[in-house]
Amino acid sequence: MSNGNGVTATLSEAVDSAQEKATEFGESIAATASEAVATVQQTAEKATTEVKKRVAKARKTVAKVEKAVADKVDNAGSSVKKTVASAKQKLEAAKANAKAEAAALTKKKASKSAAKTAASKSAAAKKPTAKPAQAKKAVAKKPVAKK
Repeated sequence: MSNGNGVTATLSEAVDSAQEKATEFGESIAATASEAVATVQQTAEKATTEVKKRVAKARKTVAKVEKAVADKVDNAGSSVKKTVASAKQKLEAAKANAKAEAAALTKKKASKSAAKTAASKSAAAKKPTAKPAQAKKAVAKKPVAKK
């Protein structure tokens, strides 16, 4: 059985060799996995940094836009106020003109009415008046129509 000792030794060496290879292979996988994890972490950090930069840039842009909109709203408000004030002035001027025209027309009408009244009074003064007795005779002489 001397051959048995040699086989045992050979098998032991083969097992040791296989164990070393498995250990090396495991360590290699572990190292590769560690490197992959480190790479993923690095990529995640870069992505996070980039996202933070973009968010900050977007916030700045939004702030600028909000400021621009606020300025435009203020300018529009001022413009509207000016337009309303101008329209009020024009309306007040038109109102004053209308009142003046109405007063002129009323005055003109009053002067025409006064002239008409004066003319009718002067015509009445010139016209001879009928005597009451003659008026009664004229009314009495009219024949009554038969029906």
